[in-house]
Amino acid sequence: MTMKKYLLACLSAGLFLASCSTSKNTVGGDDGRLSLQLIQINDVYEIAPLNGGKEGGMARVASLKKTYLKQNPNTLLLMAGDFVSPSVYNSLKFEGKSIRGRQMIEAMNAAGVDLAVFGNHEFDIKEAELLERINESKFDWISSNTFHNIKGRSLPFTRLEKNVDVPFPVSLVKTFTDADGTTVKVGFIGLTLPFNKSAYVSYTDVFTTARDLYNSLKDSVDAVVAITHQSMEDDERLAREVPGLAAILGGHEHDQRYAQVGKTIITKAMANAKSAYIINLTIVKWNHRVRVRTQLEPINEMVAIDSSTNVVVQRWVSIAEKSYASLGFDAKKVVLTQGEPLDGRESEIRSRPTNLTIKIVEAMAKAAPLADVAILNAGSVRVDDVLNMPVTQYDIIRTLPFGGSIREVDMKGSLLIKILSQGVLNKGIGGYLHSNSIAKFADDQILWKLRDQPIDPNKSYRVAMSDFLLTGGESNLDYLTPANKDILKVYEVITAASDPRSDIRKAIISYLENY
Repeated sequence: MTMKKYLLACLSAGLFLASCSTSKNTVGGDDGRLSLQLIQINDVYEIAPLNGGKEGGMARVASLKKTYLKQNPNTLLLMAGDFVSPSVYNSLKFEGKSIRGRQMIEAMNAAGVDLAVFGNHEFDIKEAELLERINESKFDWISSNTFHNIKGRSLPFTRLEKNVDVPFPVSLVKTFTDADGTTVKVGFIGLTLPFNKSAYVSYTDVFTTARDLYNSLKDSVDAVVAITHQSMEDDERLAREVPGLAAILGGHEHDQRYAQVGKTIITKAMANAKSAYIINLTIVKWNHRVRVRTQLEPINEMVAIDSSTNVVVQRWVSIAEKSYASLGFDAKKVVLTQGEPLDGRESEIRSRPTNLTIKIVEAMAKAAPLADVAILNAGSVRVDDVLNMPVTQYDIIRTLPFGGSIREVDMKGSLLIKILSQGVLNKGIGGYLHSNSIAKFADDQILWKLRDQPIDPNKSYRVAMSDFLLTGGESNLDYLTPANKDILKVYEVITAASDPRSDIRKAIISYLENY
């Protein structure tokens, strides 16, 4: 054998032995391979089941986690944002204080949520209220690009633990070990779209932050997972800009999404825990590979209700029913006995009128008879459900959990045209606008009409709208505020409980009861 062949043979043997030393141990020890399961839910506003008790509910989520935990002790339950708000409970009080998501935190604690990230709606509530909810939580939070703005300083949000303020990490590394002794480390980052501009929150750029954190983690962990709350478009961009991510578990859209960009899997479950994504990560240490498999799990009558979590849920349901009465609502009272089911699914109402949204704007017009047109932003409707007959006052309350008054303004026709046109362009998001049947877009003439007459840009029109719209807080409608020069008059806020304009939900209930 020549020296060259001898060296090659030795090198080959050495590589083989090295491979054997790090590959699967056939004798029975550490096999260098570990599988973990991530159960993902997102955008959950209801703790109790929906659709007549057939879908969702945090007690079913708890049962689902227990089932998967029995199969694999390396199982985590993750919440990808939007859970403290909006909620039917957010306008209610208990023990002299606004509930503001307290019911959801208690339900999540009971269900065994392990990890959560902020959604944009977490910042709908007051700063002190959110800090209370955080301190009540028993799960971990990650906040990579979202910070607490304290007197102009961007600091981590904190949770009080044993009288010590513990800051939220910008990334979190969790260690997992299986039965044969394989140990892996997984890095998690949590990203939130900078949509909500509450004064007490500040943001860093999502993509720069993600890239920097991934680079700081990648050499010390076996996989990096991003939990996000942003648009699917931005999740796909994130996958392109940080291609090493094993998976992106996202929220924000409510209609269930899946995509693969390069090797990165992107998942979003159905809102209100009507489904969960099960993400299985199999990490092979000897070749540094990660295999990702996903399974969509419907959360329906086939999933048992966990009894201990259900105790928490039912306690809050009882509290809510008593609180509704104090606001002048009879939650169990039927307001509509017959007719087609009312479609409030977000996949529908954010892109077209449905029989539910038509009735809402008709009710607004009835409550404000002097208005030329009534306008509602789809994002005000949060029920994400089909309301079957009979419809109760509770159904109306959960349809519009924000409540709020019906505001009226006089505005120039040019501004009205601009608003209605932007409402069409907002198709697919909460800024999609619904208006009563007298407002139509005439495609053949490319103009807007009221009562079959073109809207005159120079004429003044009286417009009724949901109060949130007049704050400028809706997507692409930031100019819709009382300060706009084309808003000629802002009418006083109606507060008298006897006037249906004082609460849009009372306007709808009154309308349906006389329908």
